[in-house]
Amino acid sequence: MKPTVVSLFSGGGGLDLGFKNSGFNIIWAIDIDKDAVLTYKENLGDHIILGDITKIQEKDIPEADVVIGGPPCQSFSLVGKRRSDDERGQLVWQYLRIINEIRPKCFVFENVVGLKSAKTAEGNLVLDELIIAFREIGYEVQWSVLNAADYGVPQRRKRIFIVGTREGIKFNFPLPTHNEKGNDGKLKWISVEEALGDLPSPNTDGIVKYSTEPLNPYQLKMRENNFDDYVTEHSTPKLSELDKMIIEHIPVGGNYMDVPDFVPSQRIKKFKETGGRTTCYGRLRPDKPSYTINTHFNKPNVGCNIHYKEKRLITVREALRLQGFPDNYKIKSSTKRGKHTIVGNAVPPILSQAIANKVLGSILC
Repeated sequence: MKPTVVSLFSGGGGLDLGFKNSGFNIIWAIDIDKDAVLTYKENLGDHIILGDITKIQEKDIPEADVVIGGPPCQSFSLVGKRRSDDERGQLVWQYLRIINEIRPKCFVFENVVGLKSAKTAEGNLVLDELIIAFREIGYEVQWSVLNAADYGVPQRRKRIFIVGTREGIKFNFPLPTHNEKGNDGKLKWISVEEALGDLPSPNTDGIVKYSTEPLNPYQLKMRENNFDDYVTEHSTPKLSELDKMIIEHIPVGGNYMDVPDFVPSQRIKKFKETGGRTTCYGRLRPDKPSYTINTHFNKPNVGCNIHYKEKRLITVREALRLQGFPDNYKIKSSTKRGKHTIVGNAVPPILSQAIANKVLGSILC
């Protein structure tokens, strides 16, 4: 019998997909976002419910071997002013409550690296208090910051993972399989071009036929379970005429600093005066993994979202590829904003599976 999983704050199912691929049986999941739940059902099954976790009681949740989840992280994000005392930040304690109620053998908690420095209203580090609280309810706890690129994801995405196990169950985080140079017995990081190079140019309706066979193992992995001869979600976000002009002047690996002064953009002028914003109006490099895919990859000024070769932003399908989602993964949302939120908030399934494999080994020993 497969070990069972309960999933909290499930989103579109990235963390869950990794555990499913590792051999776990996900028996119950919950999220408060309607579009995320629709996406989850389309790809992973009907065991997810649409609901508010603060209103869920112990009797509503089945017993499981493992609990996984990533409470909403915006209040801990490194983007903007950090506020760990807002309502979203409080959801981490709901996660703790449920762990204490259903007592799984193991739990996996995922969040942004900003959690490391987030503080409670009393000035204490949230991470320290979380670890103490998990230990007080009987769990051995380990945490680590993992870079998705080190595990075969074509994206430099760092996230914190906290893993707790009941007494007698030993867990070790997975060792990296990739690094930047491909030395020390590891594979080289997967690049943007390796991830996207087989995809045709996008069109207006987002349904585009493949124009070539897979060109490398990563592309083959993305396409192996897609029995259609086309991809979906492959349309280009709309741009203003000014942004189109700006993008034309940004070289591979460049950003807003490369835009000539004659381009009539007050935003660019202000950015140059104030500095920083390394990825703002950034164009991807084909030979490196992407920067972090965020929930605003449809905007040129929030992240490095310009295609490495074409004069456009990346599509939803390309963002999914950079997150490690296979081409048969469907995003269900009535709005473009909803799609970007689901993709940008997701845990890369390839990284999730690496963790799940170690969890599986731990609880079966």
